[in-house]
Amino acid sequence: MPAQPISPDAQRQRAVVVYNSIKVDLDALKAIVARVEAENDWDQTIWLSTSEDDPGQGRAAEALESGAAVVIVAGGDGTVRAVAEGLKDDSIAMALIPSGTGNLLARNLDLSLDDVELSVHTAFTGVDRKIDLGLIAITRADGAKTSHVFLVMAGLGLDSKMLANTDDDLKKKAGWLAYVTALATTLRDKNELRFRYSLNRGPFRATRAHTIIIANCGSLPSNIVLLPDAAVDDGQFDVALLRPEGFVGWVQIFVKVIWENGVLRRTKAGRALMTKEVSALRYVRAEELSVRLERAEQIELDGDGFGEARGFDVQVLPSGLTIKFPPTA
Repeated sequence: MPAQPISPDAQRQRAVVVYNSIKVDLDALKAIVARVEAENDWDQTIWLSTSEDDPGQGRAAEALESGAAVVIVAGGDGTVRAVAEGLKDDSIAMALIPSGTGNLLARNLDLSLDDVELSVHTAFTGVDRKIDLGLIAITRADGAKTSHVFLVMAGLGLDSKMLANTDDDLKKKAGWLAYVTALATTLRDKNELRFRYSLNRGPFRATRAHTIIIANCGSLPSNIVLLPDAAVDDGQFDVALLRPEGFVGWVQIFVKVIWENGVLRRTKAGRALMTKEVSALRYVRAEELSVRLERAEQIELDGDGFGEARGFDVQVLPSGLTIKFPPTA
């Protein structure tokens, strides 16, 4: 049912909840929202369900048309990304009720992952904070182009192949354990990415890598810090190129990501023990990146597969999205 517009003389604010019915305990969530909206003297919340045909972009447009004061997203990373895509040209705030497997954006923003009560209170009483958005134009093998946004990461190689090898039914039942088998399958794939790339509209250079990650923020589940310097509000991407040469290269990446980024970097004494950049893992920073691949490759955005790409252009939209944070954040 289309969202109902708020009359110009309405005194009370109204929220819109865009939710994924597969991932949300709707009755429990509605009860909490009804209580919190009443406590804060808000008008009755509008509820909009996503669907296979509309994962969130259209629902976000309806929320904007309704004049809502905040859009509350209850779903996984795919729902969050789709709603953000629909809100990217507007200043309305988005609040998160993490309900998926990865919850990558919420993790990187240090928002609550399992306290629905707190998340709902944040939606109605929180403070606004601007974060950057990633804009990506993907060129397909047939030359067609599609445009999207991402909030956390875009990638080709290990992560996108792992997603393609993951059993969706097992993922629903076992969560991140479902990626173990997929990772083992993916690591046996010896194919490298061969491509030309341009940073900040500079000259194109040819290189090869096992994986390319373009990140707006740097943490993965299980406290894995892939890109330690990535920040959601610095107006730049952090780009990681994984280029392991056999077993030793993978060991270098493991030590850098798991041990140094995840453990040593947390303390001053630990940072003094960190090693220099290794050849298997290279970091660069940029506001824009263009990639032209030798052959079509699987690409992912915020943990969801987006088919094959023959090339892509990404750029940062600084302060492109407003997020609700707890008042004390």
